[in-house]
Amino acid sequence: MEFRFEKLDVWHLATELAMQIYVITKSFPNEERFGLTSQVRRSAISISANIAEGSGRVSDKDFSRFLEIAYGSLMETISHLLIAHKLLLISDQQLIELKDQSSKLGRMLSGLRRSLNK
Repeated sequence: MEFRFEKLDVWHLATELAMQIYVITKSFPNEERFGLTSQVRRSAISISANIAEGSGRVSDKDFSRFLEIAYGSLMETISHLLIAHKLLLISDQQLIELKDQSSKLGRMLSGLRRSLNK
């Protein structure tokens, strides 16, 4: 059985972003384990989790609200990545790629919200 959220491209892109962030943060200093590493991982996971949770709601209005929360988590994730870049924990190229993927994900979240709110 496939769950509703598993059929959504936006959920798949969100999980890909989270997986990339997990790989990148493996190289963060150990002293950041409970700081920036934990924060950016949790916010990244929250994106796909909120998409999944919202897809299980009965009304489109509820689903849309969870997509709004997912978008907020995406913005939080980007903020953490910008800080990681300023701390020289991620490269210019990594930041560009993650921001590009995040931008696409943001557009997809907004588009899905618009379609639900019609």
